[in-house]
Amino acid sequence: MSISVASTIALSALRASQVGISVTSSNIANADVDGYTVKTANQVSTVSASTGSGTSVVSITGGVDKYVFASLISANADVGAASVTASYTDRLQALMGSTTGSEDGGTSLATQVTDLQTAVSSLASSPEDDTVQSEVIAAADSLASSLRETSSSIQELRADADQQIADNIDTINDALQTIDDLNEAILAAEAKGASTADLEDQRNTAIETISSLIDIKTTTASNGSIYISTTGGTALLTSTVHELSFSASATVNASTVLSGVTVDGEDITDELTSGEVGGLLTLRDTTLVEAQDELDALATALIDTMNAVTADGSAVPAPESLTGVTEVSSADTLSASGSVRIAQVDEDGALVAYTDLDLSSYATVGDLVSALEAIDGIDASLDSDGKLTITSTTDTGIAIGALDGDMSGDGTSFSSYFGLNALFTGSSASSISLSSTIVEDAGALAIGTLSTSTTVGATVLTSGSTTVADGLLAAMTETQSFEAVGGIGSTTVTLGDYAARIVSDFASRASSAEAAETSAETLASSLSDTIASRSGVNIDEETAKLSDYQALYSAAAQVIQAANEMFEALLSAAKSA
Repeated sequence: MSISVASTIALSALRASQVGISVTSSNIANADVDGYTVKTANQVSTVSASTGSGTSVVSITGGVDKYVFASLISANADVGAASVTASYTDRLQALMGSTTGSEDGGTSLATQVTDLQTAVSSLASSPEDDTVQSEVIAAADSLASSLRETSSSIQELRADADQQIADNIDTINDALQTIDDLNEAILAAEAKGASTADLEDQRNTAIETISSLIDIKTTTASNGSIYISTTGGTALLTSTVHELSFSASATVNASTVLSGVTVDGEDITDELTSGEVGGLLTLRDTTLVEAQDELDALATALIDTMNAVTADGSAVPAPESLTGVTEVSSADTLSASGSVRIAQVDEDGALVAYTDLDLSSYATVGDLVSALEAIDGIDASLDSDGKLTITSTTDTGIAIGALDGDMSGDGTSFSSYFGLNALFTGSSASSISLSSTIVEDAGALAIGTLSTSTTVGATVLTSGSTTVADGLLAAMTETQSFEAVGGIGSTTVTLGDYAARIVSDFASRASSAEAAETSAETLASSLSDTIASRSGVNIDEETAKLSDYQALYSAAAQVIQAANEMFEALLSAAKSA
């Protein structure tokens, strides 16, 4: 072998070892960088005229196993959905308050229903006690406030989810653009014969970002570009980026129609079933809506059952004016039967005058209101909201006796039909409130009952009657039917038991979500470990490689030095010859 050939071979080894040292040093330096995969300098022997001419580095490669990476993409979507679901259901559970730990046995909604039941039980024992009546009012007001606040908080959670979806959509669009740019950069690098390994790592990192937010699938084009679509088949990235569009709502309540996710004008919301966005959509449109429905079912039952009892009672002394809480129309058809008594009483509860109306005589609500208006000393009308107002024009109080009247063929009394003497107003958890009349005057609680006496001057209204108090206790303690709603099936239970089921359902959702999150994270972690073991940087291995490359570099340098010395010796000998 000539000195020049030896020198050329040694020089190729020197250059190869330099590349190897550079690649290995980069591996060690980036060992802790997320998404970085170990790079390998691929070295081959070179041949010239059937004779070995040295070595060269033909490529620098890295990356991950595409099949394992595809599995990781799917697992990331599951983790994204499970994690956000666990976070929101945990917040949902917290809204219900604690069932233990406080001096009064907890702060949960179920506890507050129990508190109202306890107060009503005391009222049944002492209906004339003003202090006990105040305790009932306070418990009812506290429960109504809790229902409203919980309802409002549920809608705030929906608003948070809505805004988080918008933020995630922006992140997805940015990542899609990044991948598109990297596709072009990779193609350009390949055309120049440069390494694309680092660019491919960056592209994989962007793909992972998207996969944690929505469920996607990737395909590799013939030119090496990565294209992305939803698992439902909607293209998100081809030769161009197809951006997702979404608009968060400025305000969110139970009736707000919230935006869906679109691509190129097509709604793809139903395709997004996993990933953080999929989880948020399910929370916003299903889980939290069901929670609101459960709360509304309790609130509606509370309003209807309690108001049905107080409707046929009367404040003591009787008020000079009564206004219902139910909206009706004068044109509403009536199919009523029986009679109702409209009594005028003095402040001591003595009967001043009365009129019994035959309800079957009136075809419409307007006819009945006209009959009320025709009673001496009474003004009656429907206000602008369609609520009945009955007012005394003689400074006497007005008390109404149920008698045997049936307004709708289902036992609904006259006062209940119009919502007179209501304890609660509203129609759902978001609107339930203690009657403003009672808020302004605790004495307006309709705890008295009009007797059937028709003797003018006789006492027909006293605060000692237990009829209403017993009715309220029965409303709290007797079972009633609830239709299936949310996560609670159709059931027949007490108000307290139903409140407890809501608390239990919220807790169950949180527990299930936490278990799903743990399971998803375990799978994703296992796949990440697999990728790390195959494609991650092993510091010990890279350090050993670095030592080998340094030895190769030193050996090649020595060969070059020896060749140079031999060449110089030959040159000197030639000169002296």
